[in-house]
Amino acid sequence: MADTTSSAPTCDVGGTCYCPLTGVIDTLSRKYAMQLVSIIGAHDSLRFAEIEDHLPTASTSTISKRLDEFEEAGLVSRTQYNEIPPRVEYALTDDGDEVRTRLEPLLEWATENS
Repeated sequence: MADTTSSAPTCDVGGTCYCPLTGVIDTLSRKYAMQLVSIIGAHDSLRFAEIEDHLPTASTSTISKRLDEFEEAGLVSRTQYNEIPPRVEYALTDDGDEVRTRLEPLLEWATENS
């Protein structure tokens, strides 16, 4: 009987494995993801309403979902203060700041070519 299993595609090109990019691309390709990294990174920390002010076309649920995903991925830290009214602030982690730093050349290129 012939082997009908297909071999999994490889991400290796010229001796370099690009497989780790899959998770990064999945995270950063979501709606408003790169903008959020840039906006939060431009400040020490931001409250949710301040983030919304920077992205007026984004829905509250989309921003909330991205922030949850970034927190889970270790790109954003969420600090909740026990105050009345409650206060929550978001800031980039070291990994998030590194992503932002690496996005800067892409943003410069996009600005030059738009």
